[in-house]
Amino acid sequence: MLVRGNLQKMKTTLAGPVVYQIPVGEELIGLNDVIGSPLTLRFVSEINCIHCGRKTNKSFSQGYCYPCFKSLAQCDMCIVKPETCHFHEGTCREPDWAEQHCMQDHFVYLANSSGIKVGITRGSQIPTRWIDQGASSAMPIFRAKDRLVSGKLEMILKQHVADKTDWRRMLKGAPEDIDLTARRDELVDVSRAELNQLEKTLGNDAFEFLDSEKQVSIEFPVQEYPEKIKAHNLDKTAEVSGVLKGIKGQYLILDTGVLNIRKFGGYLVELEI
Repeated sequence: MLVRGNLQKMKTTLAGPVVYQIPVGEELIGLNDVIGSPLTLRFVSEINCIHCGRKTNKSFSQGYCYPCFKSLAQCDMCIVKPETCHFHEGTCREPDWAEQHCMQDHFVYLANSSGIKVGITRGSQIPTRWIDQGASSAMPIFRAKDRLVSGKLEMILKQHVADKTDWRRMLKGAPEDIDLTARRDELVDVSRAELNQLEKTLGNDAFEFLDSEKQVSIEFPVQEYPEKIKAHNLDKTAEVSGVLKGIKGQYLILDTGVLNIRKFGGYLVELEI
């Protein structure tokens, strides 16, 4: 099989294990059934913005051209740091986009990928966000009325727990089992004073503690994890080949190294399986 087109982040479906499809141009290629087979990905020296399609010499923020990177709300710093949301100040780059994506219910969650971490996401991105981070288990712990409030909650909790995934550790195997319900209760207890103050400041309708949510387990289609992590980079080596050993997060795990598909969104490639 040989297909050619612009690369996009892999599409996922929660199942046992997660089902992966990789979009290449107009084609959507299922990957689970080809684990154990040779795979080659060739970058053919063209990058197109994943938003406007403009040809660009360099990709910004995982697939955007520079004009889109500077003008789109989804590329603003508040997407990375939600506690800095400035919608209420009237300075949002795209208020209509923000109404649909930021001024909606968000969930603060705990996930176990390379160890326990706290994060936030829109309800529509559960469980996609957890899968993309390579989490073996996850659970929502707060519902917030918008992105800004979820960011403020995350700021409180990350004083006691990590908010980043160690991607190298995540790709070396399944993490040690963690009882997320117990850790949730510990975090809430240690953060009680700050959570109460935030509720007093924002009002009791700003966020809700989700004390009845269950831990979700996620299984990834991996035959063999690498002992050492070597990351392929299409900017440095235009052709990546190897036997596909598995998929976790947005990474292809080959016997020659790992490749972060999301990092190369918009790259024109040839995929040969």
